[in-house]
Parts: sequence; C-alpha cells; structure tokens
Amino acid sequence: MIPRYSRPEMTAIWSPETRFRIWFEIEAHATTALAELGVVPKEAAAKVWEKGREAVFDVARIDEIERVTKHDVIAFLTHLSEIVGPEARFVHQGMTSSDVLDTCLSVQLTRAADILIADVDTLLDHLKRRAFEHRMTPTIGRSHGIHAEPVTFGLKLAGYHAEFQRARARLVAARAEIATCAISGAVGTFANIDPRVEAYVAEKMGLAVEPVSTQVIPRDRHAMFFATLGVVASSIERLAIEIRHLQRSEVYEAEEFFSEGQKGSSAMPHKRNPVLTENLTGLARMVRAYALPAMENVALWHERDISHSSVERMIGPDSTITLDFALSRVAGVVDKLVVYPENMQKNLDRLGGLVHSQRVLLALTQKGVSREDAYRLVQRNAMPVWRGEGDFLTLLKADAEVKAALSDLELEELFDLGYHLKQVDTIFGRVFGTD
Repeated sequence: MIPRYSRPEMTAIWSPETRFRIWFEIEAHATTALAELGVVPKEAAAKVWEKGREAVFDVARIDEIERVTKHDVIAFLTHLSEIVGPEARFVHQGMTSSDVLDTCLSVQLTRAADILIADVDTLLDHLKRRAFEHRMTPTIGRSHGIHAEPVTFGLKLAGYHAEFQRARARLVAARAEIATCAISGAVGTFANIDPRVEAYVAEKMGLAVEPVSTQVIPRDRHAMFFATLGVVASSIERLAIEIRHLQRSEVYEAEEFFSEGQKGSSAMPHKRNPVLTENLTGLARMVRAYALPAMENVALWHERDISHSSVERMIGPDSTITLDFALSRVAGVVDKLVVYPENMQKNLDRLGGLVHSQRVLLALTQKGVSREDAYRLVQRNAMPVWRGEGDFLTLLKADAEVKAALSDLELEELFDLGYHLKQVDTIFGRVFGTD
C-alpha cells in the first residue's frame, strides 16, 4: 500500500521482517513439539531457539536465495540453516510450505483484526460523545434526499453508532474464523507429522486448530474475513456520504473541520471542500474491491493449488492497511465535525411547516375523514407551499373542508416540533443502554 494511506502499526504486520519472524516462530515451535515427542533431539530444538530467537533475518539474503530456488519457504529455511547451523536439518520435519504460509497468514490477519477492532472502538467513542452532545438538536430527516419529518442530529449519529457496533461484532467474528493453524503436512493427512505438533503450535501462536486443512486452510474463511472488511468499509462510506451531503452549500448543516492555513481550491480561495469524506468514499471502494478475489480464491483445485497465493499477497496488506487508515480518518472527522444547529433549524422551517403533514393526515382520519379524502385535503394544501404560495398552517386554516374537521387550535397543536422528538430517549436507550 502507498504510504499516503498507511499507518505504521498496521504496515509493520506485513513487512518482510515480521513475516520471517512469524515463520521462524512457527518452525521453532513445531521443532520443540517434535522434540517433546522424541522425533528430533531436544538439544537441536533448543539450538534453533537459541540461534533464531534474537536473529535478524536478512531479507536481501533470503531474496538472493529465492532468485535461485524460486521458492520462498525454501529460501527462508536455507537462510535459517546459515544462522542455526547443522541442527537446522531438524527444522520443518514432516511439514509442507503451506503449513508455514497459511499459519503465518492467520497470525497476520488476526493481528490486523485486533488493530481494526481497536479502530472501531475509537470511532464508537467519538460517535457516542457527539450523539449525546446533539441528542436533542432538531434537524430535518430526509428520504429520497427530500425533506421528510424532523429528527435530531443525535439520532443520526446514534444510528451510525449502532451500525459500527455491528461492524465491531463482525470483525470479532471474522477474527475468530480466520485464527486457525494448519500443521498437517502434504495434502493434510498428518502422515509425516503428529497432530499434536499442530495443537502445540496453534496454542503457542494464539490460534485454533484447523479441523481439515487439505494442505491449505480452506479459503472460505479468508473470503468471509475480506468480505467483512468490505462491509465495514461500506458503513464508513455511508457515514462519509451523509457528511458530504450535509456540507453542501445549499444545506450547510455540518462540515469537516477546516484547519488554519488549509486551502480548499487552487483556483477559488473561498472553497471549503469535504475532501476527507470524499477520500473515504474512494478508500471504501478499494476495500470492497478486495473482497471479490478473496471469494474467487475459495475454489482451489483438489487438495490445493497456489492460485490464491498471489491474490493474498496483495489483498492481505492492502485491504487491512486501507481500512485501518479509513477508520482512523473517519474517527477524526467525527471527532472534529463542525455542526451548525441554527442552519438545521432554518432548513427545518424552509418548507413552511410541510414536515407536519402526516400529523394532519392522521388527525383528519381520527375525526372521521376517510384516509383517501384526508390525503387529498392535506396534499391540496401542501402543493402551493412548494411553489412559495403561503405557509402550510395558514392554508389549512383557510380550507373549509379541513376546518369542518379540525379547529384552528387543533391544527396549531399538530405543528409542535417536540411531538417528533418524544421517543429520542427510548432510541438512545436501545443504542447506548439505559445507564
């Protein structure tokens, strides 16, 4: 992933140095387990740890060997033997390359998931704080982009908090599903290695045992992991698009924080563009794009092939690094989001009371007017308001058919903004609990 959209902690998971360190730990733990079973000398297993524990694996040297061997795991084992010495012949006993590669990928994705879960926790904290800050800040709810009925800005944010609670739960589930270890040898039969070695390595690496590995860990696990990242990215985009819409000049109810010295346009000095949320929309597209090849990786030939390998070398780092960056960015946007309650009120009032049309409709039906006639009466008085020909309440009061069912006082009571907000605490209780 390019540095522009990368953060150090997540990037480090995918560095060659980290990968080779994990490979060593898998091999060394397996050698220890083999020694406990009497398959290899305990002294050899001890020597592997002694030499390798503090070793700095030479990435350039491994690459040099691989240019000859055309095999990355063999290149690593050759370099390891240069470090360990003769005892290295007991490393990788009964194992196959996928035992190392797949178990390592599980470790990397598990560590990546831990960072992503922490990222979501940060976002949830900001969403909760801002939701309570604007719990009763009235604003217009929109459907199809058109004014519908009043809500509060806090309710909007509470909805996103609930969504990212689900995102967190999905990431936790995806982490559990991907955190499996395979040390089963060629075609997964354990013919040359005891299943107890796999169990030992799994425990040491913080993984579960893969029930049937067929030489590779089944790729449906990976497909679910990357699909989950795509769903989380889509939730980020939904929040980003809402902010972009609210920042439009015609709306201007909220906007990204605009820092001192920031420039919005090279041509127009007045511009304050939603560049961060637009960027988030683009990043979300990329994370979703990585999910499809992960799904296509599920169908491998027989017990294994390596058609998945090149894909995962790209999508593993790129998707997790991109989502990590996006989650951090959206959390920052929410944290510093500038909110304009006065503009929200202006927009609420913009349509001359039309936002109360449903209350008038229901009140008429409760007075004995058929729903069809009630709808006709309300719509008849609403349409002129769209054309700027008066306000809704005044037109209703002047309508003889409406006045026959509802008095002026009854009509006025139907235009109470507080009526629409009476269940805010109920919804907040559902999202945040009742404490």
